[in-house]
Amino acid sequence: MQLLTESLYASWKPDHPFVALANVGLFYGVDIQPLVPDVLLSVNICLPEDLRPKLNRSYFVWKYGRPPDVVIEIVSNSKGGEDSRKLELYADVRVANYVIFDPESYLSAEKLRVYRLRGDRLDLDVTRPCRFESIGLGLTIWSGRFENIDGDWLRWTKLDGALIPTGAERAEVAERRAESAEQRAESAEQRAENMAVENARLLELLSKHNIAAPRNSAE
Repeated sequence: MQLLTESLYASWKPDHPFVALANVGLFYGVDIQPLVPDVLLSVNICLPEDLRPKLNRSYFVWKYGRPPDVVIEIVSNSKGGEDSRKLELYADVRVANYVIFDPESYLSAEKLRVYRLRGDRLDLDVTRPCRFESIGLGLTIWSGRFENIDGDWLRWTKLDGALIPTGAERAEVAERRAESAEQRAESAEQRAENMAVENARLLELLSKHNIAAPRNSAE
């Protein structure tokens, strides 16, 4: 959940405001028990500036004007009802895109499934499931290390498939670029020093043989 939210805030720069929240209440009706998705993403809305009150740390559909654009559930056992009870409930909420990430294949051989809202149902998308054209993002399963843990992680991508980097990854790239620039500067400085030494040797050799040094053609 941290990887899915932190990377967006660190590196995604759309032309519109957005909120990416993890493990928060999704309230969609009065006196109805809220859903608590692992991750939700909603674009073109803004959270209150003060998130300290508990009221401001939940997602109220009637307050923000519409349901989230993407809801993600991460399966940790076979009892959560992600592809049955929750599937029906998220359809009732009118969530446009519902994602089930099942890294241990508790519910299906497919580790990543995407459902799209069509009419009053969320139907499995088998054509281009991991692209969300309307918000300019995609999803992929990435094998690597996050917070010192190696594994298969669900990650956001751009529509061209490039990963949305975390803050740490951005810092690492910037550090490598700085080191490369420093190495290039040191190399240029070393070349200049070597050239100066060679010029000094040439002048010394010409002086020994009473040969005038060549003059610049512009002089």
